[in-house]
Amino acid sequence: MSIKSLPRIALGLVFIVACVGKIADPVAFGEIVKNYQILPDILVMPVAYFLPWLEFVCGALLVCGVMTETATALITAMLVLFIAVLSANLYRGIDVACGCFSTDVSFKSDMVMTIVRDVVLLVFAFLSFRFRKD
Repeated sequence: MSIKSLPRIALGLVFIVACVGKIADPVAFGEIVKNYQILPDILVMPVAYFLPWLEFVCGALLVCGVMTETATALITAMLVLFIAVLSANLYRGIDVACGCFSTDVSFKSDMVMTIVRDVVLLVFAFLSFRFRKD
């Protein structure tokens, strides 16, 4: 393992850790997704079931060094989406639990810090892509 693989592995581990609680309790995660007030009700539970598994698969691919370009592209898309949704709620004054690492709906996160964290993860995604295997 070279130092160039550290951003890829770190990013993968973050996404694996982030999805564990959501996979274990998709109903609670669905409540968090609903609180964002972005999706129609009919899409809340499909997203609550699908998104954590997408996070897990992408994270595992990055950790294992398999299909890293695809996994990095998907994670980058998710991070951009997360930043957009968080920014929209910040603009609308809706303070919700981000659901990033917890399915506790009573936990209110610092939206600005969550956005900053996602931007840092975007840097890791860029480094992962930059130092991908040839």
